Amino acid sequence: METIDDVMLDAEEKMEKSISVLVEQFAGIRTGKASPALVENIQVEYYGALTRLKEMAGISTPEPRLIVITAYDPSVLPEVEKSILAANLGVTPINDGRLIRIPIPELNEERRKEMLKLAKRMLEDSRVAVRNIRRDANDVIKGLQKDGKITEDDRDSALDDVQKCTDDAIKSMDDGLKAKETEIMEV
Repeated sequence: METIDDVMLDAEEKMEKSISVLVEQFAGIRTGKASPALVENIQVEYYGALTRLKEMAGISTPEPRLIVITAYDPSVLPEVEKSILAANLGVTPINDGRLIRIPIPELNEERRKEMLKLAKRMLEDSRVAVRNIRRDANDVIKGLQKDGKITEDDRDSALDDVQKCTDDAIKSMDDGLKAKETEIMEV
């Protein structure tokens, strides 16, 4: 039997997951500084299977504007290079046969604005996901009340709790965007 606590716990977990996905997406947005997060989730074809770059190579940033990728299997470097180019990050990898260097160029004002638009689009998608989670939780709670398992007062209280959880999740996402915006627009 499902209870209000079960519904709340499920909704909170899903909202937290949405926030963590957004944070991960924000980490992949280029800001003009070298960051392993920019490339670590790029999918590379490795012996017929798509594999995330961070699982098949060491990624480091020895300088503020340079990412160095050292593949555990150097024979896969050409595939890594192709995948980075295909990811359309606005960077050009340099493969010397042992490792790949990715110099991170300065972002111009236009590119910064594009990155910010991308971040805002990601934020809006995450907000929609959180609102969908809220809707689903509200439907379950209303169903519990309809089935006579909870009272109207319990329903109203639970709906308020779901709304508060939703507001907190969206505020957290908005704060993440503000931080990313500051990072992107920093010259």
